[in-house]
Amino acid sequence: MEQKPLLQKAIPLIIAWYRANQRPLPWRLSPTPYHIWISETMLQQTRIETVIPYYERFLQELPTVKELAETDDDKLMKLWEGLGYYSRAKNLKKAAQIVCSAYEGKLPENADELRKLPGIGEYTAGAIASIAFGRPEPAVDGNVLRVLTRLTACEDDILAAKTKKSVTETLRKLYPSGREASLLTEGIMELGEVICIPNGTPLCQNCPLQKVCLAHRSNTVSRYPVKSPKKERKTETLTVFLLSCNGKYALRQREEKGLLAGMWEFPNEKKKMTKTEAESFLSAQGIQTSCRSCGKAKHIFTHIEWRMNGYRAECREESPLFIWKTASEIQNEYAIPSAFRFYWKQIFEKEAERNP
Repeated sequence: MEQKPLLQKAIPLIIAWYRANQRPLPWRLSPTPYHIWISETMLQQTRIETVIPYYERFLQELPTVKELAETDDDKLMKLWEGLGYYSRAKNLKKAAQIVCSAYEGKLPENADELRKLPGIGEYTAGAIASIAFGRPEPAVDGNVLRVLTRLTACEDDILAAKTKKSVTETLRKLYPSGREASLLTEGIMELGEVICIPNGTPLCQNCPLQKVCLAHRSNTVSRYPVKSPKKERKTETLTVFLLSCNGKYALRQREEKGLLAGMWEFPNEKKKMTKTEAESFLSAQGIQTSCRSCGKAKHIFTHIEWRMNGYRAECREESPLFIWKTASEIQNEYAIPSAFRFYWKQIFEKEAERNP
């Protein structure tokens, strides 16, 4: 992207617009480095409305870097439960431990140092450096790419790494410092979230850039941003087992690597089973029981779609293959991925019937 004169005109317009129109989001009311770090991590691929209650609860339980570094893994996962992309939470703890040991509990101000921490990439490093420390560092995400490619009528594929790199390098040469660095970073993102929106018709009539925006002036806004087609999502079929025994339910922990690494889940197998096949499978595990269907569910991850078929079964004894916990214990102590929400809800409904 080589549109420096146009960007030079746009930057003060974005800052002025943001000063007048910024939403009072909780992390903006107290923009400490720790708060910006937590909020930007939570906001990755997650809507603001979803993040706010998680953010507030997280800081209530873990108000400092030190407390994050020392928190129990199960507590951390429980605070993150339902937010998805659980590796984000694990990297937060790893990074907090490094910050405590190498930086005396204070996040480094330099973007290069920030990028060395687990879970902090180019975007998050730029956001922390500019918003919390006033450094002239751009933070380029999907919102920023959309705004700037429309502004400059850029034909480059925004899903290509070289496009993001080019936009970042061009912006860095023009970036202000101090308070204006913070205002510009938040302003471009805000513009992309509420005006230059990704889905639906952008609200060009309310945009501070409409007079200088090349896409708007040429009536080609819908043409941008240019994106290459996404790869087809892989589909996996699972059979999920809701196993109960005397008011307790079976859980197991996933492997430490891969999808939902280290999370607690209901026992499952990567294949579709009939009732007879499910009972035979459990029998082979030493679990003698009768199954009944508890429905089908679907969950979509970024690159994988799970299609699930579930069975409920009351067991005669607790199998040592799993841990066995009451619904209350699971709710309070164990983080269950939202992929299993359909089945988790059924446990709650059963407990409500048992204890009206």
